[in-house]
Amino acid sequence: MPESKETRERILRIAEIIIEELKLEEITPESFDPDMDLVNELGVDSMDLATVALVLQDEHGVFIDEDDYPKLKTVRLIAEYLQSRLQGRKGKDA
Repeated sequence: MPESKETRERILRIAEIIIEELKLEEITPESFDPDMDLVNELGVDSMDLATVALVLQDEHGVFIDEDDYPKLKTVRLIAEYLQSRLQGRKGKDA
């Protein structure tokens, strides 16, 4: 199933945050593989992930539980997790 424009934009934004926070110079959001394992392939540690989570929480107004960090292994998984949190929030606001 092709990803929606909203999902693609979210993936690009998450990649952009990771690139900025990790100061990656030779990669762009467009060339960032959304299925790359952030820990094993990119070397993201728990502090890096916490920083990314805080930026996403601030941008989207959702809470990302520290217990969920191990599930957030790829940019695509982070985007899916964020989407589920945003949908859950919409359900509570309705």
